[in-house]
Amino acid sequence: MKTKKSIILSAIAAVVVIGGGIWLFSGGKAKHHIVYATAVVSKGDIAEYVTATGTIEPVTEVEVGTQVSGIIDHILVDYNDVVKQGQLIAEMDRATLETEVASSKATYNGAKAEYEYRKKLYERNTTLHAKQLIADTDYEQSVYDYETAKANYESSEAALQRAERNLSYTIITSPIDGIVISRDVEEGQTVASGFETPTLFTIAADLTQMQVIADVDEADIGGVREGQRVTFTVDAYPNDTFEGTVKQIRLGESSDSSSSSSSSSSTVVTYEVVITAPNPDLKLKPRLTANVTIYTLDRQGVLCVPARALRFQPEAPLVSATDVVQDCDAEHKVWTRSGNVFTAHPVEIGITNGTSTEILSGIAEGTTIVTEAVLSNNNTATEAASESGERSPFMPGPPGNNKNDKKKQG
Repeated sequence: MKTKKSIILSAIAAVVVIGGGIWLFSGGKAKHHIVYATAVVSKGDIAEYVTATGTIEPVTEVEVGTQVSGIIDHILVDYNDVVKQGQLIAEMDRATLETEVASSKATYNGAKAEYEYRKKLYERNTTLHAKQLIADTDYEQSVYDYETAKANYESSEAALQRAERNLSYTIITSPIDGIVISRDVEEGQTVASGFETPTLFTIAADLTQMQVIADVDEADIGGVREGQRVTFTVDAYPNDTFEGTVKQIRLGESSDSSSSSSSSSSTVVTYEVVITAPNPDLKLKPRLTANVTIYTLDRQGVLCVPARALRFQPEAPLVSATDVVQDCDAEHKVWTRSGNVFTAHPVEIGITNGTSTEILSGIAEGTTIVTEAVLSNNNTATEAASESGERSPFMPGPPGNNKNDKKKQG
């Protein structure tokens, strides 16, 4: 008898446990709710961009050197000095070159005198030979002496001009109007001119107009075009954003023989992109590193909606049996919801960056549209999503959110 009672009690307990489990797994009184995230059709900016690093450089930069060897006698300018074209900026020791000029002058005078003498003799012998008053050998000798004297004279004249020109090179002047940004010599220093002209100064023409030479990765260069908007920052002014435009994309050899406009390492190929950088406040200094953003897609103040709104489709299980769906056959459409009625609005779209899409026609600014729907058992989350149009961070997100960090919404 006790055994039968135990069996009956065990059966009752099992029924209670199973019933409780069913109640728990069914959520008890809790019910699943459909959460509709919404957004308002409004004007905004749609942008994609690529990032790169570059160097701030003057638009016009001239390296001033010397074509003769010698000692720097006087330096008349320093860093940041403003200079004018033709202004004296340095002098070299002239003593050695003045001696060379004097020697070349003496050689020239001797060669000139010899030439004039041989010329008169040649002209006289030419007349006598025409009258057959001198032998042919005498005439031919006078022609030879004349031609030799003429060659020596012309050679000494060229040597004198070269010596005088070298002497003039000891006076170093500025080739342009600008500012001295580099000085590489000191007074008393000896410079040797060989196959490569030594650089004494670097002069920038106008620091109010700078440029950025940016290295753009080969994966991004296809989207870069001349005239595109650019923003960049420099570490010296972290709170300032500077504006510019793409001026040139260098695909061929660089003007510097030691480098090219496209450079490569073991795995990365980059291309030089020249960007204008107006600098009216002179904040940008030569050789600063710039963090560049090139807008490959840039549309400002256009009517747009979240891209996921164009992917939304009110269908089971994200709509209830009592909802009414008024669909259309348009290729692109957005949905509005009034009560339990979903209405499709055919729209014409423009550009998109994967996050926002431009709307050309079909829906008015200020219209509230449905962007997505998810199932939730949280009434608070339901109300918040419906009112704000934002998703709960704990709900599954739409595809395509993991964008490349080089391409983001503006």
